[in-house]
Amino acid sequence: MMVAPPSDSFIAVQGLYKSFLGQPLYEDFNLSLPTNQLISIFGPNGCGKSTLINMISGLLPYDQGQITIHGKPLRQARIGYVFQNYRDALFPWLTAYDNIAYPLRVRGVSPGECHHRIQTLVETFNIRLDLERYPYSFSGGQQQLVSILRALVGEPEVLFLDEPFSALDFETTLFVRDKLQEIFITTGIPMLMVVHNLEEAVYLADQVLLLSKRPTRLVERVPFDLPRPRTPDTLSSPEFIQVSHHCLEIFRQEMGK
Repeated sequence: MMVAPPSDSFIAVQGLYKSFLGQPLYEDFNLSLPTNQLISIFGPNGCGKSTLINMISGLLPYDQGQITIHGKPLRQARIGYVFQNYRDALFPWLTAYDNIAYPLRVRGVSPGECHHRIQTLVETFNIRLDLERYPYSFSGGQQQLVSILRALVGEPEVLFLDEPFSALDFETTLFVRDKLQEIFITTGIPMLMVVHNLEEAVYLADQVLLLSKRPTRLVERVPFDLPRPRTPDTLSSPEFIQVSHHCLEIFRQEMGK
């Protein structure tokens, strides 16, 4: 029997089961996430972090269970998704503008409304890109930014990000990290992000979900409630050091099992 999720949850996962080649990845997995938070997912390689957000976002089917967003089935929710590999995610034959507008055009939104929404995003977040250029002419960080704008233009109820920094160099990671934080502060859109670097997982998050090895379970939710905007000084704050150390200890314990 499934229990109703808390009334303030924006994502509810109940009795989730998923297997690959007959081996269970998730067994009776339950998760309830509060609204208006940026939540990061961290865990061992192969534990199914990306698989989890792909199931929650509706990109990957699951074997059993129920997933709702704001109490609605996935097919009724507005989803934004930023893929790990921005080079493969963008259509190389379309300009940056047309890449951003693509989700709206698929839904039949008029050219005038497309232009209005894109212009609003550009002005709100002070985007200084020539959107008539093609993806190949941009840097990696700029391409990832175009991917983020494309995910936002449909006014999603929740934004999923699958390791958005893993293919970026350090300087570009700082740029995209700050832009993501600005977007979250401005819009308040809940974000669920898979991160492979513990520092990034803690720095951006309101809470970190620590996952175990397979079959995967939620080991602990670790809150990190320093006010935003977070800055480079955050990395040396006692609160950041304490939370990072705690997450690392749990990770080591799980890897030792």
